[in-house]
Amino acid sequence: MKISRFKKSHKTLVFFATNFDYREPYQVLVDATFCQAALLHKIGIDEQIRKYFQCSAKLLTTQCVILEAEALGAPLTGATTIVKKFHVHKCGHEGKPVAAAECIKSMTKDNRYIVASQDRLLQESLRKIPGRCLLYLHKATPVLEAPSKASKKWVLKQAKDLMLGKQAAKIDYMKEKQGLKPAEATTSSSTKRKGPKNPNPLSCKKSKKEKSKPPLQGVEQTALTKAKRKRVKIPAHVKAALGKD
Repeated sequence: MKISRFKKSHKTLVFFATNFDYREPYQVLVDATFCQAALLHKIGIDEQIRKYFQCSAKLLTTQCVILEAEALGAPLTGATTIVKKFHVHKCGHEGKPVAAAECIKSMTKDNRYIVASQDRLLQESLRKIPGRCLLYLHKATPVLEAPSKASKKWVLKQAKDLMLGKQAAKIDYMKEKQGLKPAEATTSSSTKRKGPKNPNPLSCKKSKKEKSKPPLQGVEQTALTKAKRKRVKIPAHVKAALGKD
């Protein structure tokens, strides 16, 4: 195998291992279309995949894949014989088999499988889902497809979210370090209920009170004025005595 092919496959495996938790031994889920292409080009699947990956790999299939290949009859007799050699993984459709493509889709939901298939419709469907790794045969050569746009977009979004989270944490740390955001003050202020504050005495204006005279002073003045205006009545005999004088 050429060095450039190995570098490309290794780069793809590292991408899926780093971002989607793919681990050795890599589990390769094989369908009948892949076996048919391998039979047509006279290559051994197990040998070629291990040589291509240059690491440990485990070849698997499902009961639904085998039953579909058997149902197609004579054209896929050789492919059926090959696919039966692989370890049959439980797919959850025992007793109620579904189409091979639908079975593989359901298997890749919660598990990390490298899907080995020549089915174009299945490939297009899996490319739209982040984290799906595809393997196909180009004539007699295995090709590990580069990450799809959906996978790259998902990884980029995760990187942006992580960067924003780190920046926010760094800003909070700098605020606490400079005393702009004390940890204890923020926690206590958030839990403590705020009540009404007392008014600022400097901002309050004193109310102007009208000067009112004391009530006693007013009573005395009225009594004096009445006393001054009161006339003294002179008896008549006194007036007569005064007239004679």
